[in-house]
Amino acid sequence: MDGDFIIGGIFSIHNYVQTVNNDYTTMPVPVRCRGSMESRELRFTRAMIFAIEEINNSSELLPGIRLGYQIYDSCASVTVAVHVAFQLLNSLNSVFYTGNNCSQSGMVMAVVGESGSTPSISISRVISSFNIPQVSHFATCACLSDKQQYPNFFRTIPSDQFQARALAKLIKHFGWTWIGAVRSDSDYGNNGMASFLEAAQKEGICVEYSVSFYRTHPQSRIQRVADIIRRSTAMVVVAFAAIGDMAILLEELSREPFPPRQWIGSESWVTSPELTRFSFCAGAVGFGIQKSVIPGLREFLLNLSLSQIAASAMLTEFWEDAFNCTLKKSVAASDQKVCDGNEDIQNLQSPYTDTSQLRITNMVYKAVYTIAHAIHNAVCQRTNVTVQCDKLTRLESEQVLTQLKKVNFSKNGYALSFNDNGDPVAIYELVNWQKTESGIIKMVTVGLYDASLPVGQEFQIDRSITWMEGSMEVPVSVCTGSCPPGTRKVLQKGKPICCYDCILCPEGEISNTTDSADCLPCHKEFWPNEKRDTCIPKPVEFLSFQDILGIILATFAVFGACLAIITVAVFFRHRTSPIVRANNSELSFLLLISLTLCFLCSLTFIGAPSEWSCMLRHTSFGITFVLCISCVLGKTMVVLMAFKATLPGSNVMKWFGPPQQRMTVLSFTIVQVLICTIWLVLSPPFPIKNLTTYKEKIILECALGSAIGFWAVLGYIGLLAAFCFVLAVLARKLPDNFNEAKLITFSMLIFCAVWITFIPAYVSSPGKFTVVVEIFAILASSFGLMMCIFAPKCFIILFKPEKNTKRNLMNKNQS
Repeated sequence: MDGDFIIGGIFSIHNYVQTVNNDYTTMPVPVRCRGSMESRELRFTRAMIFAIEEINNSSELLPGIRLGYQIYDSCASVTVAVHVAFQLLNSLNSVFYTGNNCSQSGMVMAVVGESGSTPSISISRVISSFNIPQVSHFATCACLSDKQQYPNFFRTIPSDQFQARALAKLIKHFGWTWIGAVRSDSDYGNNGMASFLEAAQKEGICVEYSVSFYRTHPQSRIQRVADIIRRSTAMVVVAFAAIGDMAILLEELSREPFPPRQWIGSESWVTSPELTRFSFCAGAVGFGIQKSVIPGLREFLLNLSLSQIAASAMLTEFWEDAFNCTLKKSVAASDQKVCDGNEDIQNLQSPYTDTSQLRITNMVYKAVYTIAHAIHNAVCQRTNVTVQCDKLTRLESEQVLTQLKKVNFSKNGYALSFNDNGDPVAIYELVNWQKTESGIIKMVTVGLYDASLPVGQEFQIDRSITWMEGSMEVPVSVCTGSCPPGTRKVLQKGKPICCYDCILCPEGEISNTTDSADCLPCHKEFWPNEKRDTCIPKPVEFLSFQDILGIILATFAVFGACLAIITVAVFFRHRTSPIVRANNSELSFLLLISLTLCFLCSLTFIGAPSEWSCMLRHTSFGITFVLCISCVLGKTMVVLMAFKATLPGSNVMKWFGPPQQRMTVLSFTIVQVLICTIWLVLSPPFPIKNLTTYKEKIILECALGSAIGFWAVLGYIGLLAAFCFVLAVLARKLPDNFNEAKLITFSMLIFCAVWITFIPAYVSSPGKFTVVVEIFAILASSFGLMMCIFAPKCFIILFKPEKNTKRNLMNKNQS
């Protein structure tokens, strides 16, 4: 249509170009489109005409100026798109959409189109040299935002850069980490998928496969892509494909049954009603351009007269395909009726007549208005009352290009402006394919994505989503299930980061979150529970009076002390008897008292260690045992001296009487007291928490403070015991019916054997068993002395009183 200023339009009304083999001997045959018509693209062209006619009838926008148009079919081909671009530059109209005669106005001011990104790139490269602006309604490739390469390119639809980020956030929102990816092998698909994969990687999403295809590829390649989808383990498939490519892939998939898949679609196909015939895609989710309402458009689309249809080759093709009739009476076949104009377009089910989902159509509508506003700002001036426009102004396309960068207006409640890259604000609707009770799939808006909002607030879902197979539960698509608390993720060799094994945390470490990459060590006084998802305080262990071992040892200790006290009582009762008086009864009573203290000192080793108990247990043990051994040593020396005194002229007993015996015991004991005092002053024992012997529990024990002090105490006891043992051995064969040296020899033998075996047992015993070994050694050696020295005497006193006589004791002939 002619006008004062011309707007060009390029749309993919057909999807294929007729293949011609040129022989280069004659002129090439003109390129022709083939295949079925895209009714939706036809609606786009009619929406452009509707917008231009609406502007021409407006008294506010370009008053007094008439816009014209030249609309072409690119056949979704780069070759045809470039050819069309040159035709627009030449202002030729041999393939005008309306079929009118030549334009009188001349140069095209701007171009609306193309629907695909790849043809749009080619068109932009051609017309940018002439500063002719291009406003696309459907080319979303992020590459077109590069103003260095495409300085004349604008679009009313958001860039795929925003959609790719939105899709990645959508997948992350639903917890999908293992997906498949298919794309069109075009600028739209390749660049869009590249942006998506980059955003997905940042969100921690792994891709099992990423394959490309194109509608003109061999059937074998399309089939190979379909087989990859069928065999994959990823439940979610992200498809960044053009509608024509997607239709071919879904057609191939529909030939053989395959496991259900959750489809995530780009706006190119997920808002296309034509694809809803593939029922296995029910539950698909994707982002689409906002729905809109264009008043009067539906009436314009349906108001077609027979003459208007016949004047347009495109409308003729559409009409004949829609109603299965022909407008050419002369060539009508016997089985095909002639179109008479009474066909009911009002009830026709076609993408052309479907205005319930005006998404991309509104982008065409806004593209025309954008160009009109740019022309308006270049040729019109507002006075106090009216707007004056000069249609005779020599307008250059470069002026329109400059004004497009400043455009900012609202139409039908939708605002439009461009950023520095020629892109509008990205606002998407989240679309869900929901199957109704009648089995029809409808596209339902369930959410919104607004890239202009702050980070974290862009995404919202306000309705429930129906997933694949009609499920209301979010499908699971992961390479490996979530690792529960108590485990950590270990990557599987040669696989993406989303494929891992869940390994139980090692000893002493926990993880209290799902999918933890590392386990954290517990504090040294804590230990993991069985699930290893939390740290609990380590149980504290020490030899207590409630333990079975503690009860047994305490019982033996009390029993031994009682036994010693009873022996004291027996000896005191029979203190005048010969057997009691035979070998210094005073030392015997002192020995029994020291044995009582030895038994009782073992009780200090039982119970929770404290500062005082740690110092008391070792010092009391060392001093009482030295007192005990000193008494035994004194008795042994008395035996030796007594027999030496029987020799003629010997006065040994004069120098080893009771006062000297007391001094000997006191002297030996004072040495041990000094050792213990030095130990306690310089480095006394103290309570500690032993965290190294057992990882899973704390041992309360007494640290020695100074190991030298501890072994000095034991060494001194051992030295006295060894000396006593040697003297007892020397005196064992002295003549006497009741030679006490023999009893002392046996007792010292037991004593030394116990404490020699104590050393390795003490060093190697872990935890509280160290204390058990020490108590056992104390009790065993004490009982050894008690039983070997006093048991035979008590037996004679209580059960054989006839032998408790001086004569019997002095009788050397009896054994």
